Amino acid sequence: MSASRITRRIVATALASGALVAAAALPANAAGHDRHHSFRSTIVIGQVQYDSPGRDDRSNRSLNAEWVEVRNTGRQAVNLRGYTLSDRDGNRYRFDNLRLNGRSSVRVHTGVGRDTRTDTYQDRRNYVWDNRDTATLRNDRGRTLDTKSWGRFGHRR
Repeated sequence: MSASRITRRIVATALASGALVAAAALPANAAGHDRHHSFRSTIVIGQVQYDSPGRDDRSNRSLNAEWVEVRNTGRQAVNLRGYTLSDRDGNRYRFDNLRLNGRSSVRVHTGVGRDTRTDTYQDRRNYVWDNRDTATLRNDRGRTLDTKSWGRFGHRR
């Protein structure tokens, strides 16, 4: 093999290595700069029924008429064990061993009831979701997956 051919191979290898190192560094900077927007969970908050229809008489029926829907927009089932749903006042519901199938949802009711695949109950005796409130969904590691506000709060958390 000639010396010029060996030199060309060494130069080409060095350039390729430099390009790989540069390419690896760029996404790290971009990910660090815009990290908040790069993560998108398939587990999100869907509809919210925050004002129980009818009189607010604190009956179990009235309490269960307020709920927050948690949706799995992905195709794969997810176990929600340890996930939490909370309001801005600090009321928190922790999911037990609930497997949420892909493209399905579960309603988290405020009152007392028997949990199923489509409905789960916080077993509370007082209303949780105010007319102006924010629902926050976190995974089992405490990472915020989704928030939904209504009333006059807008983006306030």
